[in-house]
Amino acid sequence: MNKFEVVLIFNPDITKNTLDSEVKGFKSQLNLQSVKIINEENWGLRELSYNINKYNKAFYKFLQIEGSGEIVKNLNKELNQSENLIRYIFIKVKKHQELPTKLNYEKS
Repeated sequence: MNKFEVVLIFNPDITKNTLDSEVKGFKSQLNLQSVKIINEENWGLRELSYNINKYNKAFYKFLQIEGSGEIVKNLNKELNQSENLIRYIFIKVKKHQELPTKLNYEKS
């Protein structure tokens, strides 16, 4: 099993219910791919380093997962279809970092 850390960046204009629904949908896609969710953090609404699609803030969600290397390829199409997700990244790691992360302490 490969270990990944995933950061999802969502449109700042969505409601909490929509955000929760988007995250729940992503987790169900992970379950369909037999991916194990190790940990997750909600980093909240944060300033972006640079504007993305005219937004200067966004909601961040961080997950640590384990699964096959094919999950990134399989989930790209699903993630690209979300209107509320403005960026995402999968990072393959040898070992998951300890939680809570530094960004979790620095919530805006």
